Amino acid sequence: MRRFLFVLPFAALLSCVHTQRQTASAPPDAPVAEKIPHRMEKFGDVRIDDYFWLKERENPKVISYLKAENDYVEGVMKPTAARREKLFQEMKARIKEEDSTVPMKKGGYFYYRRTMTGKQYALYARRAGSPAGPEQVLIDENKLAEGKKFLSCSGPQMSPDQNLMAFACDHSGRRFYEIRVRDLRTGRDLPVDIKDVSARVVWANDNRHFFYVKQHPETLRTQWVYRYDLQTGQSTLIDEEKDPTFAVFIDQGLARKQLLIGSFSTMTTEYRTVPLDQPLAKPRVFQPRERGLRYSVLDGGDRFFVITNWRAKNNRLMETPFDRTAKKNWKDVIPARPDVFFDEAEVFKDHLVVKERRQGQDQLHIYDRARPRDPYAVPLLDPSVMISIGGNGEYDSPFLRYDYESLRQPDTTIDVDLRTHESHVRKVKEVPGFNPGLYRTEKIWITVRDGTRVPVDLLMKAGQRLDGSAPLLVYGYGSYGLSLDPWFSPGIFNLIDRGWVYALTHIRGGRELGEAWYENGRTGKKLNTFNDFIDVTEDLARRGYGDRDRIFARGGSAGGLLMGAVMNMRPDLYRGVVAEVPFVDVITTMLDDSIPLTTGEYDEWGNPNRKADYGYIRRYSPYDNLKAAAYPNLLVTTGLHDSQVQYWEPAKWVAKLRTLRTNDRLTLLKTDMTSGHGGASGRYDVMKDEAFVQDFLLLMGEK
Repeated sequence: MRRFLFVLPFAALLSCVHTQRQTASAPPDAPVAEKIPHRMEKFGDVRIDDYFWLKERENPKVISYLKAENDYVEGVMKPTAARREKLFQEMKARIKEEDSTVPMKKGGYFYYRRTMTGKQYALYARRAGSPAGPEQVLIDENKLAEGKKFLSCSGPQMSPDQNLMAFACDHSGRRFYEIRVRDLRTGRDLPVDIKDVSARVVWANDNRHFFYVKQHPETLRTQWVYRYDLQTGQSTLIDEEKDPTFAVFIDQGLARKQLLIGSFSTMTTEYRTVPLDQPLAKPRVFQPRERGLRYSVLDGGDRFFVITNWRAKNNRLMETPFDRTAKKNWKDVIPARPDVFFDEAEVFKDHLVVKERRQGQDQLHIYDRARPRDPYAVPLLDPSVMISIGGNGEYDSPFLRYDYESLRQPDTTIDVDLRTHESHVRKVKEVPGFNPGLYRTEKIWITVRDGTRVPVDLLMKAGQRLDGSAPLLVYGYGSYGLSLDPWFSPGIFNLIDRGWVYALTHIRGGRELGEAWYENGRTGKKLNTFNDFIDVTEDLARRGYGDRDRIFARGGSAGGLLMGAVMNMRPDLYRGVVAEVPFVDVITTMLDDSIPLTTGEYDEWGNPNRKADYGYIRRYSPYDNLKAAAYPNLLVTTGLHDSQVQYWEPAKWVAKLRTLRTNDRLTLLKTDMTSGHGGASGRYDVMKDEAFVQDFLLLMGEK
């Protein structure tokens, strides 16, 4: 699912890394990490890890090595600094620096988020009575970020009476937040001291209590649910998730009747509920957990709605009374359909809005709660789009707000009248100088080695010739059942305008085509994910979408695992690879239950404490399968405070790969010493990081 700067003596630097004195014209030599063999054995399989020592985060030698790698990156890429700045300026020119979201009505206020010219972060505000009322600034993230290298905040989380605002901020990138509460009538912060917790807050209806979640300080597993009393200043533990393979979260619906406490693992969920009118009540189990039973609970105001896979592989929508929540009481509202994956829903007083997937495409349907058999299908505005339900603040609203975008269509906010179905475009995100007519998108289906048809979204210039002459960038993920929807990215047009073709792959391991698509890309079928990506790449080249000598691949996190696996399987296929915060040391990490995320992911990757699972993971784990080979050019990024994929995985991978590479292509490791899994937090810094990646791709793509 994350800031240390040291001044080290020269001797300490030499103990772990050796570099050559540089001249003004000579490129630098790559750092060489010290080898300290570490023996690991499991089921008779012995692995020697020479770079195990790099996990010692507080060791000055480790910090020295990471800094030496950064110096090497700067030295290698210094000649193209002018192009990198140009790429950044091009991206910056495509954003409207002074911009605002469409105001969301909640109670007597209209809430919005806006950005300002030259400012890295956003400002949250509201207006009373109407969108034209006087502005009240709620949170100015730019002030909160002063003197800090990283900032991630939750935005305002309002009490029911709209007078109190909770918000949470992380200053390290490791996703440990501090909760603050502000009285908006006085503008003063209350004496609330809650640190090292998750960002989400749910208010009780008495405006006195709120609920939050605390994670384990080492494993980072969200484990405890607390209730906070503003009058006493005390936190009370109300729920604990003791199973190490589960994590916990809290939520609420527009109806604001129930606190929803969800415990989840890859295959199983369980909910508990607390009436928000009775915040001191003990949480009540909704439906006891059963292995393989997944369900999510929606607050319907007068009943619960349940999205579940119970006797429904691709999910169905059911309902049950507030006082009878065991599954024997659930009744169908929208039955299961084999060709439709039921994704999510929003519950209004008189209507249900559901998001479904058919053949990989999002679709919205509006149901009248009194007559749910006759839904209205919201028309699609493009054959391949990403749809998001959001910006809905009131249970009894007569309007649904949703956003859609595509690879060449900027984010568009639309309100639909739930009664008449009339649509109103509220905002099309302005992209200065952008003309969608200059570009072309395609959705194609590619048959891979086992006969499965894999969808791929493509973006290119409108007049692009498919003659095999263009540089091709292939992007993939394929894990956790997460779908790669065709989102709009202003930055990608830097490459498209230079003649590149961009391919967004929907390989197995996501849920683009339903539950079976996920099941056929996890645990003992994980190799399908990698094979799909390789086969799609080869077919795209055969069809003329890319120059066979200038094919590039990119992926992050579990998509970085994908990059490492396909590099080992087909090192000849790609000219260059970008692996961002890559999960590449799968066996060692999954054998260490003290590392964040490990225990909750046995159902995703397998449990290597079982011999069969160990053997299967051993076949593809990128770090363990490195070999003497002519690997492609490689850019690897990580963050010192990454809570999802620890920095030492990519650091070890790069160090080992350098000793095995049989050609003279580049291997670069770029570590952000002040951030975590998501990289830089300021919007301009994010663009600078993307400009760096694009500069690397362009440099490697030069003929």
